[in-house]
Amino acid sequence: MFGRALTSVFWGLVADRYGRKPVIIMGTASVVIFNTLFGLSVNFWMAVLTRFLLGSLNGLLGPIKAYACEIFREEHQALGLSTVSTAWGIGLIIGPALGGFLAQPAEKFPNLFSSESLFGKFPYFLPCLCISLFAFGVTIAAFWLPETLHRHNDDDDSCDVSYDALESASAEVKEEEGREATPKKSLLKNWPLMSSIIVYCVFSLHDMAYSEIFSLWANSPKKLGGLNYSTQMVGEVLAITGFSLLVFQLSLYPFLERILGPIMVARIAGVLTIPLLTSYPYIAMLSGFGLAFLLNCASVVKNLLSVS
Repeated sequence: MFGRALTSVFWGLVADRYGRKPVIIMGTASVVIFNTLFGLSVNFWMAVLTRFLLGSLNGLLGPIKAYACEIFREEHQALGLSTVSTAWGIGLIIGPALGGFLAQPAEKFPNLFSSESLFGKFPYFLPCLCISLFAFGVTIAAFWLPETLHRHNDDDDSCDVSYDALESASAEVKEEEGREATPKKSLLKNWPLMSSIIVYCVFSLHDMAYSEIFSLWANSPKKLGGLNYSTQMVGEVLAITGFSLLVFQLSLYPFLERILGPIMVARIAGVLTIPLLTSYPYIAMLSGFGLAFLLNCASVVKNLLSVS
């Protein structure tokens, strides 16, 4: 995330100048390379370095949202952006779920994986390999994506420009000459823009913190306030959450957004998140079926609110 924060603006500039497609291909290719190397890490600092490079070279989220806005008509942009958010949210859930199911395969599936094999020596390589193979397929498929960045070819336009266009341009030039030049406004003084950025930063921080902490909390022992879940049980919870997120974002969210508007939906989600998060310490006091049921419900609702 630190690497992504350092380079996100840069990748946005690259996408605006050279196109969305090259940034998408570069981002997915970086997943193939550095996610595989992460699974083959031999020490802590190699793991940190590969994750840092993965974040630095992966500037997908911004260009993908711009791409979604450009390929959808205005009345369907809520569906397009909710699809992007759904993919992002499901990725954050399916990734840890896949890790929970496939991590340490030599211990979980001794009949299939020997402790002396590559997967025995690198117990977290199998989930990384599966994700890298999926990312490789996405990288190949991205070559067939149409480019949506609008470009002007000055040489062609100068030959084909019409008389009406020339008249219109001439009138605009005269109008501009009659007005005094006004200085450009600073983006930092654009309060609607800055307020949107601040709110998005707060929600992103909240969402990332929850995504990172939840698996650790569920896996921690009871004496430390955790749930003492195995990696497989954590994977099951996250898999259920991911499926519910997919259904909600593709069916209910566009409907709610049309009725209430995006700002009201965000307000409701923000308010409901507060009592939900305060209930987690009490959920940890439960056990058995009640714990599993409430934890799944709380995880589903929390992720739905975050993506909303």
